[in-house]
Amino acid sequence: MISFALISGMLGAIGICKGATPAESLNAIYPALDTLYIDLHQNPELSLREEKTAKKMAAQLRAAGYEVTEGVGGLGVVGVLKNGPGPTVLLRTDMDALPVLEQTELPFASKAMGVNQAGDTVPVMHACGHDAHMAAWVGAAQVLAQSKDLWHGTLVFVAQPAEEIVHGAIAMVKDGLYTRFPKPDYVLGIHVANTMPAGQVGVVAGPASAASDSVDITFFGRGGHGAMPNRTVDPLVIAARAVGALQTIVSREVDPFDDAVVTVGTFHAGNKRNIIPDEAKIQLTVRSYKPEVQKKMLESIARIAKGEAIAGGAPKEPLVTIVESESSEVVVNDPALANRLLVVLKRGLGEGGARASEPHMTSEDFGIFASRAGVPGIQFQVGAVDPKVFADAKAAGRTMMLPGPHNSRFAPDREKTIKTGAMAFTLSVLEILSVPGAQ
Repeated sequence: MISFALISGMLGAIGICKGATPAESLNAIYPALDTLYIDLHQNPELSLREEKTAKKMAAQLRAAGYEVTEGVGGLGVVGVLKNGPGPTVLLRTDMDALPVLEQTELPFASKAMGVNQAGDTVPVMHACGHDAHMAAWVGAAQVLAQSKDLWHGTLVFVAQPAEEIVHGAIAMVKDGLYTRFPKPDYVLGIHVANTMPAGQVGVVAGPASAASDSVDITFFGRGGHGAMPNRTVDPLVIAARAVGALQTIVSREVDPFDDAVVTVGTFHAGNKRNIIPDEAKIQLTVRSYKPEVQKKMLESIARIAKGEAIAGGAPKEPLVTIVESESSEVVVNDPALANRLLVVLKRGLGEGGARASEPHMTSEDFGIFASRAGVPGIQFQVGAVDPKVFADAKAAGRTMMLPGPHNSRFAPDREKTIKTGAMAFTLSVLEILSVPGAQ
C-alpha cells in the first residue's frame, strides 16, 4: 500500500528536496482535487457532449500557468507548458462518461441525465473512472508547474473527448494535434483498474489492451404466422445457429497461444410471440492483440454468417457491417520505457507500490497518440479498490466479483487512486525530463 510520507522521504533521498517535494505539493492541493473529483462525478457528460467538463479542464490548466487551446478535435483541450530545452512529454486524460444508472449509494452519486447520439434521454455515470483520471491529471499538471526547477522540456496536457466511442483521439490528431502544438517524444496515460488495490500501479510491457472491432449482422428471412412456421424462413433460427457457430472461431480457428475474444452482445428480432419476423439482428465485439488475428476473425464471422444463411434457406445473404467508427487499435506500451519507468515507480511509490502487470482485453484509443506520433508511449494501470476490501476479496477468492469499470457500482477509493495516478504521471515526467543534479 502506498505511503505518501514514504514518497516524500524517498524523493528527498534521490535529490528532490528543494522546497516542497512533489508528494508534499500533491498532499497540499489534494483537498481541491477531491472537490474537483466530486464535482466531475456528480456532473458527468456523455461522449461528444463534454462541453462543461472541457471548460473545467481548460480552467484548471490556465490556473496552473499553461497556455491553453480549446475545441481541438471537437471538445478536446490542449495545455502547453514550456520550461527550457528538452524532450516533449504528452500526458492524456479522457473526459466522457457512460450511459449507466449509478447504484453506488455514495452521497455524491450521479443523478445526471443526458441525451445520447440516438436522441434518447439516458442516465449518465462516470462508470469508467474518467473522473479519477481527470483529477489525477490536474494534480500532476499543478505539481509539475510548481516543480519547474526539477525538469527541463515541454509538457503537453491533453484532455480528450469521446474515448468511450473510440473517436476523440483520432479526431484530435486529425485536427492538428501534432502540427499546431509541440509533437511529443513520449506519451503517458493512466487507467483505473479493479484488478489491484488502490495505491498500486501496474506496468505492462508490450501490448496492454486489445484491438477492437464492432460488427453488426442482419439475417433475412420470410416472416409469417407463428402457427405456420413451415410457410416461413425463420431468421431467429438462422441467427441463433450463427451465435453458436461464432463461438467456434476462437476455440477452433485461432492459435491457442493468441488471445482473442468474439462476444455476441445483442440479439434483436420480432415484436410479438406469434409472429415470425422478416429480420434478426446481432451485434458483436471482436478483440485481439495481433492485426492478422483480428483480420482472420472478421473474415470467419462473415463466412459463418453467410453459411448459416444458406443452410437456413434465407432469401438473401446477411448484411455484415464492421462499424468503422467504433474500431480501435492495440495499445502497445513501449517495453524499454515500461521497464525504465517501473524501476522509477517502485523506488518512488515504495514497497508494493508498483509491479509488472498483465494486459487486458478491454479496448480504447489511447494508443493512437503514440502510434500516430511514432514515439514511445505507456498507459499505466492504477489500482482503484480499497486495499482492505481487495485483501478480503482475495482471501475469499472473490476478486473477480469486485465492481470495476462499466459497472454501475464501481466506486474507486478516490484519495489513494487520485494521488497514485498523479504520482505515476509526475514521477514519470521527472524521470524523462530530469535536471541532472537537481536539489
